[in-house]
Amino acid sequence: MLFTDRIFFVLLAVTFATYYLGRSALWQILVLLVASLVFYAYSQPYLLILLACSALLSTVTSYQVERAHSDAPRRAWAVAGVAINLLVLAFFKYDRLFAATFLAPHPSGMLGTLLMIPLPVGISFYTFHGISLVVDVFRARAASDVASPLGRERGFLDHGMRTFFYLTFFPQLVAGPIVKAKDFYPQMGGKLFRDIHWYSVVKALIIGFFLKSVVADNLAQQTFVLQPPYCYFYSTLNLAVVLFGYSIQIFADFAGYSLIAIGLARMFGYALPDNFRFPYIAETFSEFWTRWHMSLSAWLRDYVYYPLGGNRKGPHRTYVNLLLVMTLGGLWHGAGWSYAIWGLWHGTALAVERIFRQTRFYLSDLLWIRLLRWALVFLVVTLGWILFKLPDFAQVRELARVFWQNRHLHFAIGAPFQILVYTLPVVAYHLLYRLRGMVSGPVSFLWSMRTEGLLLGAMLGAIVLQAGSPTPFIYFQF
Repeated sequence: MLFTDRIFFVLLAVTFATYYLGRSALWQILVLLVASLVFYAYSQPYLLILLACSALLSTVTSYQVERAHSDAPRRAWAVAGVAINLLVLAFFKYDRLFAATFLAPHPSGMLGTLLMIPLPVGISFYTFHGISLVVDVFRARAASDVASPLGRERGFLDHGMRTFFYLTFFPQLVAGPIVKAKDFYPQMGGKLFRDIHWYSVVKALIIGFFLKSVVADNLAQQTFVLQPPYCYFYSTLNLAVVLFGYSIQIFADFAGYSLIAIGLARMFGYALPDNFRFPYIAETFSEFWTRWHMSLSAWLRDYVYYPLGGNRKGPHRTYVNLLLVMTLGGLWHGAGWSYAIWGLWHGTALAVERIFRQTRFYLSDLLWIRLLRWALVFLVVTLGWILFKLPDFAQVRELARVFWQNRHLHFAIGAPFQILVYTLPVVAYHLLYRLRGMVSGPVSFLWSMRTEGLLLGAMLGAIVLQAGSPTPFIYFQF
């Protein structure tokens, strides 16, 4: 089920009304749990089998970690929980990649049958949530001065219900934001209708649906031409404009989803972490990754980069860690070597930037140098999105050939004009963020109370009048 489906709004209305009929935490968790299962299994009920197995795995291992009275069994259960979660993810997500790389291209028999199993929707996200639960409980129990995210001991059944709820909470179930157990579990409690902050809910939902339905869905009607054979008929300059449009589209699509998820969670009294903070104003690659898909960046930092040693074991080890973590982060996005190359692309950019971070280029505050830094980051990031658009690396090479070969073709104004129209809101979205930091006093008050309200009203009108043909969220494939 998509957030943009009409049936979703029916489910949301019924869930919301039922949720606030009772004030006990148990009632509200059960209501959201049922709604989440309906949301996830609406078109593919068989997916509940794997989701239930994942929840049971995380429940058993985290419960045993919590109850263990010595370090050895606690560590053994934690390692088992993380390892089995990763094995499940590898089997369902990376089986085809491993088979194509190390075995026959089209294996037959039992292996071929297993490779035909479709990728379960959202498996990357709820697997990472399960790993977070096991690791957070282990770290809390290993450090006696840190409270366990599970809180007061309530028994296995209650722990299982809360774990299932944590993994399946429908706003973030399919595509995040990735929520750490230590941040989510303490929020489980009875919620009151009067505590809803409606302005923040409405604001998040309007901006989210605007970015998805108006910006991303309309740009999707133009950016498909990046794929062969459509790209053969467009000039290099036209394709460059389309690539710029795709860079804006992927931001609008995923940031839109994240804002919708955050707004929906607030309706039920839960706070999800911010996932995007105006990433296209970044002047360095490290800043970009503190603004783009922030929940994944934080997860990789806390559960992979720091355990590998981070930057504490010398510069050479730091560069290796950056390359390794970003490559793994790329593979997390998709089961293809192009995604690994995308991660390596960003890891290399981070490593090179770290080498030269004490040079004038990175230390200067001169406006023209800052603009150069921004242009470099945006260009490198945008070129990297080609690997998202075309997971088949053969198509990436073909597009590069077409870019070179079609440089003499005539520039057509039609499609670029439409791309300009639908990218302008995102460009303005980032620029206004910069401008808001430059105003204060009465001007700031006028902005927050009047201008923002007018803009939200205009976006709501555009959602009704200018929404594009609905397309699946890009990150649903991961």
